[in-house]
Amino acid sequence: MASAVEDLSQFDISEEEKNKLVAEVIRYVLFKTHQNSGCPIKRDELTQLVTKNYRQRSLPAFVINEARSKLSNIFGYEMRELQRSRPSSTNQGRPSQQSSVTDAKSYIIISQLPANIYGKYVEDMNTSHVTGFTFAVISIVHLAGGKIAEENLWHHLRRLGLFASNENHPVLGNIKEALEALVQQRYLQKDKIHGPEGNTLFYELAERALDATVGDRTKEYISKIVQKDVTSTDVD
Repeated sequence: MASAVEDLSQFDISEEEKNKLVAEVIRYVLFKTHQNSGCPIKRDELTQLVTKNYRQRSLPAFVINEARSKLSNIFGYEMRELQRSRPSSTNQGRPSQQSSVTDAKSYIIISQLPANIYGKYVEDMNTSHVTGFTFAVISIVHLAGGKIAEENLWHHLRRLGLFASNENHPVLGNIKEALEALVQQRYLQKDKIHGPEGNTLFYELAERALDATVGDRTKEYISKIVQKDVTSTDVD
């Protein structure tokens, strides 16, 4: 408690003011996560919530850290900072200058509940089609070595009955927009490569797909599918 008071003294704000700022950041994070289907929230957005009424340079970082702590201890969410990776090097050319720029810091929230409890009490089965689509796309890119040309990705998606021209899929709606949502949510990274034959668009696994938990689960599911196919072939 004494430490907290000392921290506040350097900002010249009261405990009540600090609590209001922390609560405002938490409300914003929860609301934006729901509104934008889990897209990362830029740190600049959270900083502006604090700096609109307070000018202390280090205050935003202090408030955001307090909000992260309360989200974990009270709501059971990890507010994880995403470190956006630069496009990987390729023998086919070089990334465009625009796509090579590293984004500002951003955050996502992840449930800290065990998978079985989350699946039973929290997971919304009405969005299972989105989870399935995400898994299918991530698996395709993973099996391609973590990076795939747009043309090849659509080739594999067409084999699943998903076409770029389909704007009214009975479950996913606009398929192009569903794929773009994975880029916005940072499961995929989209980069344009300059080559001798012109520009080629590539999709690459991004931070959320490269997370150890997601990566391990993807590999586990792929192994189960492959094993099932092998067993089925042996029986036939």
